[in-house]
Amino acid sequence: MSAFPECHGIIPARYDSSRFPGKPLVEIGGKPMFWHVYSRARACPHMTSVTLATDDERILDAARKLDVPVVMTRKDHSSGTDRVLEAARALSIDSDAVVVNIQGDEPCLEPDMLTELVQPFAAPRVRVSTLATAIGLEEAQSPDRVKVVRAADGRALYFSRSLVPFDRDEKVHGFLLHIGLYAFRMEALERFGELDPSPLEQREKLEQLRLLEDGIDIYVTETNHVCHGVDRPEDLVKVKTILENH
Repeated sequence: MSAFPECHGIIPARYDSSRFPGKPLVEIGGKPMFWHVYSRARACPHMTSVTLATDDERILDAARKLDVPVVMTRKDHSSGTDRVLEAARALSIDSDAVVVNIQGDEPCLEPDMLTELVQPFAAPRVRVSTLATAIGLEEAQSPDRVKVVRAADGRALYFSRSLVPFDRDEKVHGFLLHIGLYAFRMEALERFGELDPSPLEQREKLEQLRLLEDGIDIYVTETNHVCHGVDRPEDLVKVKTILENH
């Protein structure tokens, strides 16, 4: 087996957000949100580097003041993955190295989740990985909760906002909730950037389907850790409580 590849974390931090403008700069315990994400990502022993990728001078300046590595990117990216790709190119990451797309609104990120995310890359055949966690029927019924089904070897078979797999006999009510952390070989990330949005992606509004439709396997690791993302200002109360308890 080949040596474990270098892993480079990139945190997309866009200023404009329809639900929470300026979210990366909101203060939690006296530090901006992006600092908490960066600090927790750096605590993962597999991360060779962690870099912020932003489109805003205010975030850029704040990152530099806190000695957080930062790359300036364009404002017109349609997804966080596209921003991560631009940053990875600017950092001249090797084609066989792993690029980890770390959500910028996860200040309670568990470093162990990043370890679980990159472990599949010990196998040279793995080009893309992601995480999932078990949920029940009630939660799975929401189209906002993306479900994944996978093969016995961990490869994703499909991601959907619908209930998959359909339980015809109504005997099993367990589902796998997709967690939006991704890791890519740099060459696979470059391939993603070359592809147009695919038919299934456009129907489900799920960009990971672009990879599956192109024949690129996504390996899914099940985790017991829970995400606590900040989508709206009211989410800050729970996040602050979690961080204070830590």
